[in-house]
Amino acid sequence: MPSTAIVGSTGLVGSHILSTLLALPSITNTTPNGPPNSHPSPLPPPILFSALGTTKAAAGSFENQRKIDYDLNLALATAAKSAGVKVYVLISGTGANIKSAFPYIKMKAELEEAVKELGFEHTVLVRPGLITGDRQESRPAEFAIRKIAGCMSLLGKWAVDFWAQDKDVIAKAAVSAGLKALEGGESVPKVWVLEQSDVVRLGRTEWKA
Repeated sequence: MPSTAIVGSTGLVGSHILSTLLALPSITNTTPNGPPNSHPSPLPPPILFSALGTTKAAAGSFENQRKIDYDLNLALATAAKSAGVKVYVLISGTGANIKSAFPYIKMKAELEEAVKELGFEHTVLVRPGLITGDRQESRPAEFAIRKIAGCMSLLGKWAVDFWAQDKDVIAKAAVSAGLKALEGGESVPKVWVLEQSDVVRLGRTEWKA
């Protein structure tokens, strides 16, 4: 019966990862927004989920955003590896590319590479598309796109699955992959990248609570 820890559990996806884990009887304990060594057990949780991130607007600049999205995420992942965490699940972003001309996309790829180098038993990189769902902070452009996604979904979920995924689906995909990585051992890739089709498959099509 595994225990888990989450960073970024107050965010859109992180809060749904937390609620998904809390609903699973197989999870013995979940520590939200705490490093592995804050876990009440003398042993570290075998799985750490990171949905930690912010926006350039909220941070005030890209440099400040990088301090959270890259620096803090990497520091937490490093601490988790040192503490003995076996599976690290990172909510990344679609199109992460180290050669991208877009700073945000390049930063996501740089974080993925840095985390892979830490050498967890399994690293799960979740790359959702546009994340649909209501946010607390105001993102006017994203709000408009989410409304478009909502209208297109009336045609069928297939109309948006390839470019946008619901927060709950992403959370369930992350949880499913994390548990499969922990239980599957060598049958699961050491580095498992979930693209948008994988997110939909694990988080909705194949999801079983």
